[in-house]
Amino acid sequence: MSANERIILGIDPGTTILGYGIIEVKGKQMKLLAIGVIRLEKIEDHHLKLQKIFERCIELIDGFHPDELAIEAPFFGKNVQSMLKLGRAQGVAIAAALSRQLPVVEYAPRKIKQSITGNGAASKEQVAAMLQQILKISDDNMPDKLDATDGLAAAVCHFYQTNSPLAGVGKAKDWSSFLKNNPDRIR
Repeated sequence: MSANERIILGIDPGTTILGYGIIEVKGKQMKLLAIGVIRLEKIEDHHLKLQKIFERCIELIDGFHPDELAIEAPFFGKNVQSMLKLGRAQGVAIAAALSRQLPVVEYAPRKIKQSITGNGAASKEQVAAMLQQILKISDDNMPDKLDATDGLAAAVCHFYQTNSPLAGVGKAKDWSSFLKNNPDRIR
């Protein structure tokens, strides 16, 4: 794929249900390739859940050949045990991506919601509805689990962050670096 064409895998990590969405980007256009969940609620052993996450993430990567992984970063919670389990699930998904040499980018939940809806405190339902409009997903193709749309939201957030007119601004160490990295901005 060229620099203007790429596939982004988005993941919303979880140890009961892990959501994912895969988009194809051509220029400034996005197309939904896949959306779904990895169901883990029937697996009682936490280590076996982690194994399943790793195996299914590898299957997604090998099946769709994404160029990047965008993953939701764990948020701070009151239940330490839940946070540890969620962090492990995220780490296993990241390890799967790294084992296939995929670059990984983490986004805070508020950042993802902000980029999709314009409101960092938006509900999961609002995010899902906005994604349905943005990607023109029919009601029949909308998943019943919001974890799936949360995974898709991570991928779409990454698209917006890297395709924004301001993407890359502030990353240059000086003006000559900025001009070299942004020749299209010189008039």
